[in-house]
Amino acid sequence: MTYIIFEVKKDQIGKINEMLKDDVVNRQSVLTRDAHALGIDKDVSYFKVEGSDEGLKRALELAEEYELKKLDEKEASDVNQKILDEEDSAADGMGMIFG
Repeated sequence: MTYIIFEVKKDQIGKINEMLKDDVVNRQSVLTRDAHALGIDKDVSYFKVEGSDEGLKRALELAEEYELKKLDEKEASDVNQKILDEEDSAADGMGMIFG
C-alpha cells in the first residue's frame, strides 16, 4: 500500500476530524502521531493516510482545501520509519509483558 503523510499544526488539528468525515478517506488506514512522541523537535502532529489510490487522491484534495502540508517523499519516509520503529517498540514491550 502507498501512503501520504501530512504535517498538521496544532491550530489545524480539527481539520483531521473534518477529513475523517469524508467516506472515502475514512475507509483508509489512518493514524496521527505527535512529532515529539516520534523524537522530532517540532510543534506539529503527523497525519498518515495509507490505502487505495482513490483514497489518497481524495485525502490530497481535502488536505489542499484545509491547507495541510503534504510532506515530500524523503521527509515522509523518515517520519514513516519513526512511526514503524515506535510500533515495533510497542509490540516488543507487549511481548515482554505477555511473553
